[in-house]
Amino acid sequence: MQLHELKAHPGSRHSRKRVGRGSSSGMGKTSTRGHKGQWARSGGGVRIGFEGGQTPLFRRLPKRGFNNKRFAKVYATVNVQDLAKFPAGTVVTPELLLEQRVIREPLDGVKVLGTGELQVQLTVKAHAFSSAATEKIQAAGGTVEVI
Repeated sequence: MQLHELKAHPGSRHSRKRVGRGSSSGMGKTSTRGHKGQWARSGGGVRIGFEGGQTPLFRRLPKRGFNNKRFAKVYATVNVQDLAKFPAGTVVTPELLLEQRVIREPLDGVKVLGTGELQVQLTVKAHAFSSAATEKIQAAGGTVEVI
């Protein structure tokens, strides 16, 4: 069997609800919206969080403290097992990782994490390292360099 030969079981696929197509479908005239009211109008409805004029929950709750989310650094992460594909003696840099498609974009920097094993000796240059990653790289005879 090939992918293009796959078919759904008969009756398992429902046809799309086509509203406003005459009275025979049962979804003509008001098109399942009912009569009048805010939801029956085009462009009708309310914004997210609106509670009918009552003060919304997000305004009733106190806002306290500082949140670093806007200013936090977002690292492109690489695991030690991803570095194992490079030959021994390679100097692994963020540019090389980007070129080899190990990471898709550098973001605010590259952080090396300790998942997996490493047998080859590498010089790894990155913006941050986990302690497990540092131990594994050095145990394999490599060096760690923070940019």
